[in-house]
Amino acid sequence: MLQIELSPRWHIGSVDGEAPLEADALLDLLSAVQSCGSIAQAGRELGLSYRHAWGLVRRAEQLLGQQLLVCGRGQGSRLTDLGQRLVWANARVGARLQPLLATLASELEGELGRAQRRSRPPLRLHASHGFAVAALCEQLAARRVPVTLSYRNSLEAVAALAQGDCDLAGFHVPLGRFEGPAAQRYLQWLRPDDHRLVHLAVRTQGLFVAPGNPLKLRGLTDLSRLGLRFVNRPEGSGTRFLTDLMLRHQGIDRRRISGYDHTEFTHAAVAAFVASGMADVGIGVQTAADRFGLHFIPLLQERYFFAVSGESLQRPDLAPVWAILQSSAFRRQVAALKGYDASRTGQILGIAEALGE
Repeated sequence: MLQIELSPRWHIGSVDGEAPLEADALLDLLSAVQSCGSIAQAGRELGLSYRHAWGLVRRAEQLLGQQLLVCGRGQGSRLTDLGQRLVWANARVGARLQPLLATLASELEGELGRAQRRSRPPLRLHASHGFAVAALCEQLAARRVPVTLSYRNSLEAVAALAQGDCDLAGFHVPLGRFEGPAAQRYLQWLRPDDHRLVHLAVRTQGLFVAPGNPLKLRGLTDLSRLGLRFVNRPEGSGTRFLTDLMLRHQGIDRRRISGYDHTEFTHAAVAAFVASGMADVGIGVQTAADRFGLHFIPLLQERYFFAVSGESLQRPDLAPVWAILQSSAFRRQVAALKGYDASRTGQILGIAEALGE
């Protein structure tokens, strides 16, 4: 089975024709210095000699015209403001492009697989981006189960299932007062006599703010505070719809929220944007906040499901999916994600049973 990975690459050069710096190794080095506080230790972790590590830094500083590292006798190494900006820019690039690159890689795998006349068509998975979804794809790849993955918003995924364009559709519905309005979005595409819902996880959504919460934010009512910079999710996404429901419920005029129209595609991209200091607050799942070292203010919990046609539950090619979802090993993997509850992972429910009549 073919497995393709795509990743962004940085080149830093000048207009005078000087050979550009292959910056990926530099960015890895700066990130390691930020973590451990020592260029010597960072180089050892990356398998670079002290001389080579400093050579990367000095070449980049020459091109950029500014320092990237400051070293003090007996005080280790720390990044300058420019060095920190480069690290966070790289984090934002990765978080923003990862779903697109994963989707493109999956499409290429499918095209090349067809060119090889592969006998078994790949599983078609359309889903909103999530950490448990990524964990499932890792498990499927480890078992060499071919998958064509398309990261789409929840509504697009469910619509694709109804139109026969995918086999599994991932979407999420909040628990509590907003469950009914959110579920209604998907019920236009889900047929109770045909579709079933496979429970993936319960996860926590909330606000991302800087470590230590220096602005002393407490909840959604703070979003309209003068001078506060917000970063949102795209229109059509489940989290954006949920955000609008919560704002209306609390009587908050979105026109008073600075940054409401600035969006990032994934939870991780929102977290990276806040962590880099380009926004003061964003919204998403707790796992993303944890991975970027942010303070998290919980707002609600939601269930993430895979919608599937009833007949697909018996398809032999989907048996590995059910085996993974219902395994104790996968439940442990999902439960280890910050803000995720895997106690019902793998349960298969009818539409009315899961979402009400």
